[in-house]
Amino acid sequence: MADTFEHTPQIWNAAQLRDALKDLPDDAPIHIGVASDPGDFDGYRGFVLVDAHQVENWWPATATTPERTETEKALTLFADWEPDRYDLLD
Repeated sequence: MADTFEHTPQIWNAAQLRDALKDLPDDAPIHIGVASDPGDFDGYRGFVLVDAHQVENWWPATATTPERTETEKALTLFADWEPDRYDLLD
C-alpha cells in the first residue's frame, strides 16, 4: 500500500479575496498559480482567470422527487493557459 498524507489547505473565502484585490486597478489581470502536487508551489504552472460562475448543484428526477437545481453561496473560478504560442496537439 502506498504512503498517504492528509492534505488540508487553508481555503480562502470571499472576504480574503476581496481584501487581496482591494488595491488593484480594475483592469489588472488575475493570474492563478496551480500547485504541481498537493501543497507544492515550487513548480507551479501559471494560469489566467477567464471566467467565474456561482456553483450550481443538479440532481436528476427520481420516482419520488422532481429534478432540482440549487445555487450554492460559492464561486467557481475558471482558469486557462496564459496567452502565448503553443504546439497544436493532434
